[in-house]
Amino acid sequence: MKKEELEYVYGIHAVIELLESGKDIEAVYLNRNTGGPRLTELRKLIKQRGIPSKDLPPQAFAKFGSKSHQGVVAIVSPIQYVDLELLLPKLFEEGKLPFLLVLDQITDVRNFGAICRSASCFGVDAVIIPYKGAALINEFAVKSSAGAVFHLAICRVKSLSSGIEFLKNSGISITAASEKGSLAHYKADYSGPCALVMGSEEKGISQSILNMADNIVRIPMEGPIESLNVSVATGILLSEVHKQRINV
Repeated sequence: MKKEELEYVYGIHAVIELLESGKDIEAVYLNRNTGGPRLTELRKLIKQRGIPSKDLPPQAFAKFGSKSHQGVVAIVSPIQYVDLELLLPKLFEEGKLPFLLVLDQITDVRNFGAICRSASCFGVDAVIIPYKGAALINEFAVKSSAGAVFHLAICRVKSLSSGIEFLKNSGISITAASEKGSLAHYKADYSGPCALVMGSEEKGISQSILNMADNIVRIPMEGPIESLNVSVATGILLSEVHKQRINV
């Protein structure tokens, strides 16, 4: 498989075998009109592994042509996800001050790709995303990242709240970026182990995540436009974090 292409697996039995193999899966598409005991088994496996899934109308499967999909199609991830709970201790053992990027409700694949490109350029150790409510890592994300998704540690967690709680308990300072912030982004201290949280343009960072943050920062702006594209805003913040950390 070429890096810019996705691998699809078709059919109930093949997708069940794929799930049981433990391979990383981006999503499973299900024909909402399909039923039966094997599909019930499949849905149980999807739930157990926390894999994103979508129930789609029959006509949505027309794009798969003559493939014998039986109303079930899985997308194999082009990357291998990293276990956050294994990665973080390793970073500390290597003498690093971890610099992490948490993405909350960012579902646009091109924004995700552009963010990963900036993360790679500014020394982010890992990007953390939830199983559900995150952009698929597909060919558009790969191209937008200029291949950065293949060089970054990307961690997928079942719950961002529990993931952030793990970070806090591990000594990571949490800084959330929001227009609700009272602190200019360049006045925050990023010199120690830290995680930056970014939210989508439409929904921003969920309130439960904001409540967990040690700092909430904003990017001071002038002019009639009140907000930045999230990938641009992320680049600005990552640049500031990087600037402070190379001067430590």
